Amino acid sequence: MDAKKIFLTSPHMSDEAYEMAFVKEAFDNNWIAPLGKNVTEFENELAAYVGIGHAAALSSGTAALHLALKAAGVGAGDIVFCQSLTFSASANPIIYQNATPVFIDSDHETWNMSPAALEEAFATYPEAKAVIVVHLYGLAADIDAIKTICDKHGAVLIEDAAESLGTTYKGRHTGSMCDFGVYSFNGNKIITASCGGMLVSNDGERIAKTRFWATQARDPAPHYQHSELGFNYRMSNVCAGIGRGQLKVLEERVRQKRAIYDFYAKELADLPGLSMMPLNEWSRPNCWLTCISLVGKVRPADVLDTLAAENIEARPIWKPMHLQPYYQACDYFGANVEEEIFENGVCLPSDTKMKTEDLLKVVQTIKSLRW
Repeated sequence: MDAKKIFLTSPHMSDEAYEMAFVKEAFDNNWIAPLGKNVTEFENELAAYVGIGHAAALSSGTAALHLALKAAGVGAGDIVFCQSLTFSASANPIIYQNATPVFIDSDHETWNMSPAALEEAFATYPEAKAVIVVHLYGLAADIDAIKTICDKHGAVLIEDAAESLGTTYKGRHTGSMCDFGVYSFNGNKIITASCGGMLVSNDGERIAKTRFWATQARDPAPHYQHSELGFNYRMSNVCAGIGRGQLKVLEERVRQKRAIYDFYAKELADLPGLSMMPLNEWSRPNCWLTCISLVGKVRPADVLDTLAAENIEARPIWKPMHLQPYYQACDYFGANVEEEIFENGVCLPSDTKMKTEDLLKVVQTIKSLRW
């Protein structure tokens, strides 16, 4: 990695080397293949942290979403509502199941799924089988309102909490409040296992079934027998060891991410046309990425180009799914709030390894623009 570059967000191993201890144990026992003690304990420890009954450690957050949809009974021709303002991994598993995605707008208050737009979508598609809500950038969606709508229509609600591990909504962890929750441990997330994901639920039978599907759906027989279609989706014991070590410093990472947000909010407060991503009093966001919105003379491209010239990594907001070439023929409900967020938004460097001088450099570079 470029030591002089300020990164958007990158892996941050614990100072105590918790991760190495668990990985060493796997090597010492020659248990480096999928499954093993680290996998089982990572599932148990993650479930205990978020306050849910059961968890399945998988190869990615995308795999977890795929199996959540399969466990929800989603199949060919079913309608699935999905938040439009998100990364493509939220939507792609719908296609894996040969289902039909319909995209839902966000609201200004949360930057996440709009309950009003969701109600509008159900009025047109009352038969919709499932809803995927995303806790974008670690900001909690208004789960109570969304869950009430889904319960009324009998739809399964899946929380894509890939970016929001450590975020709470009214005291409850995101990912733990609905039928299924999904987390990601990709290298850029608030904690990482170098890769991997987790599917969680209070339905133990469904989680057991997803573990079965994730291990190639091998029947309990003395020979290799398969009565269902399976997948190679289980997390390795080595990666799970990294995840276990990272979980020990998760709360510290949340504090660091929130401190980064607070620093930017204070230092950039006087710039005309700049506002911070919305925080709500009923949530404790993990602030995985700190994002800003620009509505004045300075545009996102100006900020991105100026930062890049100083070897500082920043990114645009996710481009909405219904604007993506692959999904442009899909139905969409809302008032284009997410397009406004996308067009005006910038993700600022939010790396927990940044020093104060790094943060000051980011701020000074932004302030150097002609506001």
